[in-house]
Amino acid sequence: MTNVHSFHIPVMGIGFTIDTPLKVSRFGIDSVISLVDDILIEKLRKMYCAKFERPYSEITENMDDFRAKRITAYLDLIYEESLRKFEDLKSVTADSATELKKYFSMLPDTSGLKKDFQNLTKDSFNLQEIKTWAKDNLSMGSIDVNIMTKVDKENYRKKIKLPSEYNDAHAALRGYANSVLNSSLVLSAGMNPRLYTYLEQFEDFYPDENGIIKKKIVLKVSDYRSALIQGKFLAKKGLWVSEYRIESGLNCGGHAFATDGFLMGPILNQFKEEKENLIQSVYEILAKALDQKNKVVPKSILPLKITAQGGVGTTEEHNFLLNHYKVDSVGWGTPFLLVPEATTVDKSTIERLVEAKEDDLYLSNISPLGIPFHSLKGNTKDLEKAKLIEKGRPGSSCPKKFVAMNKDFLDTGICTASRQYQHLKIKELDKQELAVEDYKYEYNKITEKSCTCVGLGTSALLAYGLDTKTEGPGVSVCPGPNMAYFAKTMQLNEMIDHIYGKTNVISRNDRPHMFIKELHIYLDYLQARIAESRFEITDKQRKYLLKFAENLNDGITYYQELFNNLKKEFTESKAQIMFLLEEGRKSLNNLIQEIESLENNLAIW
Repeated sequence: MTNVHSFHIPVMGIGFTIDTPLKVSRFGIDSVISLVDDILIEKLRKMYCAKFERPYSEITENMDDFRAKRITAYLDLIYEESLRKFEDLKSVTADSATELKKYFSMLPDTSGLKKDFQNLTKDSFNLQEIKTWAKDNLSMGSIDVNIMTKVDKENYRKKIKLPSEYNDAHAALRGYANSVLNSSLVLSAGMNPRLYTYLEQFEDFYPDENGIIKKKIVLKVSDYRSALIQGKFLAKKGLWVSEYRIESGLNCGGHAFATDGFLMGPILNQFKEEKENLIQSVYEILAKALDQKNKVVPKSILPLKITAQGGVGTTEEHNFLLNHYKVDSVGWGTPFLLVPEATTVDKSTIERLVEAKEDDLYLSNISPLGIPFHSLKGNTKDLEKAKLIEKGRPGSSCPKKFVAMNKDFLDTGICTASRQYQHLKIKELDKQELAVEDYKYEYNKITEKSCTCVGLGTSALLAYGLDTKTEGPGVSVCPGPNMAYFAKTMQLNEMIDHIYGKTNVISRNDRPHMFIKELHIYLDYLQARIAESRFEITDKQRKYLLKFAENLNDGITYYQELFNNLKKEFTESKAQIMFLLEEGRKSLNNLIQEIESLENNLAIW
C-alpha cells in the first residue's frame, strides 16, 4: 500500500481512535484502532450497523470465543464501510467531487500524486478520464490495529481456566488475524514471547515469494537494542517486522515507557546509522527460518520502515524527522484529540483539553499497569475516584476487568484500581501501625490507581450518546504534554495544513522544541526517582540513577553538536535551544550531586 501522507494517526487511549479509519482512511490517512475493549467494540458495531442499515446479530459473552469474534466482526465492518466511502470518492460524480477535492487539498504541495492530478485537470475536467486515473492511482489509508502485549489477562469459564489462546491479547490477535484487513498489527508495551509465538499460527503474517505480507507486524519501541532483540526473536519464527515505530520515551500521550535516560534524537540517529545492518542481520535469520518451515522464501530482502512519534508539534520538526533521520512517517497523536473529524472525544472532554495548560498535563501514577501515564488534571474519572475515597469506599467496581492481572490476593487476578484490591491492601496497611505521614503516603499509593480501562473508552460512548450504565460517566484522557500548545478545536484539513506548513494553529510563541521538552520531562522524572530514594536506596539503585544521568548527559552533548552544526534548520530558535540545553546540563549536574549524596544512606542496607 502506497503512503499518501508523511504522517499517521497513532492509537490513542482505548476509544479515541476506535473508529478513526472510518473517518479518515478514504483520504489516504493511516490510523490505528485499539483492540483492548471488545465490549466497547460490540456497542459501536451495533450502532454502525443501524446507521448503515446492515443486519446485526449480537455476539454475546455466552458464545465461544466471543472476544475474537467481536473484534473480527467490527474490523470487517469498519473495512467494508471505509472501502465503500473510498469507492464513492473515486467514482468522480457531482456528489463525490467535494470529497475528491478534499482528498487532494490535504496532500502536501510536494506530493507527486497531487501534481499529477493538477496536470490532468489543468486544461479540462473530463469526469471519465479522472475516474479512470483515480481508480489506478488513489490509495486508501491503512486500517491498522494495536495490541498492548502485556494486557493479556487469563480468562476463566465456570471457574475453569481457559487455554492461553483465550487470554485477552491472544484473542484480540486472533480476531485481527481472522479479519479481511490488509494492514498492520502494532504491538506495544514490550515483548510477550508467548503472544509472539502465537503469531506463527496465522498465514497472513508470512511473506509470499514477492515479499507481500497481508498482515504486517509493527513493533513500537523506544530504543534500538529492543528493536534488534524483538526483530530477531520474531525472525526465528519466520516472521518479519515491517516497521519499527520509535516512540519518545516520555514526550508522548498515554503510557510513558521511560528509557534509561536515552533521548529520542540519539535513538533516531542510531536507527538511521544501523538500519541496513538491522535489515541484513534480521533477514538472514528470517530466510533460514522460512526455509526450515518449508515456507516460501521471498526473492529479495523485504522492505523495512522506520517511523517516529511523540511530541511533534510543528512542520519544521515534522520535516526534520523526515529529512535528517530519514524516517518514513511521523506520528501526530495528541493534537488530533481536538479534531472531531478524526477522533472520537466527547464534547465536555474536548472543552477541558482546549483549556489545558502545562500544569494541567502531568505524568501520573494512576495506571493499574504500574507504568507512568500522562493524564489531565480534573478529568471526570479522577473526580469520580476522589468522591469514592471521600466516602471511605476507594476503588472501582471494575466492570470490565481488562487489567485484572494482580495475583497478590487471588490466583484469578484482580485489578489494582478495583475496590476489592484496594480494600484488601488497606487492611494490610492498617496492620502495619505506621506513623501518620507514612500511612498517608502508602494509602495514597494504593488509592491513586484509576480505572483507566473503562475511563479511556467511555468518551466514545458519550460522544455518540450510547448507554454508559455499566461503565459510568467518568472519562479518563491521556494527552501528551504537547496539548498545552493547541488551544482550539480544528477541522481535519486545518490540522493537516498545520502539519504540512500551510498554516499555523499554534498561537503561542513559547512552545519549546520537542527535543527540549523531552529533556525537561526526563530531568523531572529523574528528580522524582531521586526523591523516592532519599531514605531507602541500595548500591544497585544508586548506580542505576548515575547511569541514567550519564545517558542524559550524553544526550545533551549530542543535541549541542547537532544543533550547532545545522545550517538551515531551526535558524530562528537555535540560540534559544542552545541556551536551554546548557541550562538543562546545569540542572542535571545538580541532580548528579544529589545522587552522589545518597551514598550516605547506603550504610543501613
